Amino acid sequence: MRLLMFNLPETHFNFGGDEYIYAEISRDMRIESNFKALAVTEELRKREIPGIIDIVSSNSSYLVRYNPDMIAARDLLDYLKEIDLTKSDPTKLLFSVRIVEIPVWYDDPVSMEFSRRFKNRHPSPILSDFEFVMKVNGFKDKEAFINQHSSTPYLITMVGFLPGTAWHFPLGLQPDEILQTPKYNSPRTETPERGIGMGGAFNVIYPVNGPGSYQLIGRSAIPVVGQQNDLQELNEASFLARPGDIWKYRPVNESEYNRIRTDVNTGKYDYKMKEVNLSPLEYAGKGKRYIQELMEDF
Repeated sequence: MRLLMFNLPETHFNFGGDEYIYAEISRDMRIESNFKALAVTEELRKREIPGIIDIVSSNSSYLVRYNPDMIAARDLLDYLKEIDLTKSDPTKLLFSVRIVEIPVWYDDPVSMEFSRRFKNRHPSPILSDFEFVMKVNGFKDKEAFINQHSSTPYLITMVGFLPGTAWHFPLGLQPDEILQTPKYNSPRTETPERGIGMGGAFNVIYPVNGPGSYQLIGRSAIPVVGQQNDLQELNEASFLARPGDIWKYRPVNESEYNRIRTDVNTGKYDYKMKEVNLSPLEYAGKGKRYIQELMEDF
């Protein structure tokens, strides 16, 4: 009975100049807010409303850009409110998403080198990023930390910043179980391509070299943006990340990391994926147990 009474958060709408409507579902990061943002923006794209230029979902909000010469702001707001209301009932929501495996070399030498290079910007200059994240989360054993981080599935909640950057948030955990860490005091001017970073409760994989302020804890063996190779998944779409997908890290050692990199560079690597239906209602009711059910046989 509790599930039938569960509702998604109420949305607050604001105009941004003459071309934007910003919809804020919640000010803090909540999984149910992200579910609603995904559902609304997916429905908006399906309707193909004339005058809408772009639709972007975020962690707990969404933004719509429109042409005011083609659609009046108040008319568009009425559309948004109607769609938003229909997507507030979790009993009617079901997402088709992918679970994607990310092989990662934790505490790799490149990440350690970048820790040394930018230690003057770090909250704790005497520690590497990996050591710092372990310390602030109360871990003394490296393998215990890696097991905790890699055993947690992460929901892609937003894609942006550098092209293909995917923010992902832990699924199925209670607040006191979530790994969290402060960011750099000031951003690095450079971050290694495929570096895995943590900031607050979020994780990212930096798609290309560029600035960044998240703590570097390892490096993905596989690319998350299209490159000059024949990897099918990145030829069909430029970015690996899709909002709503679930990423699962798998620890690898140096030898396996290098083998995967060879397969990637020769176009032979096959991404490990599984398509599933994700139910916000079942997630609300069963939490971690539901995520474990989705992860079976993966």
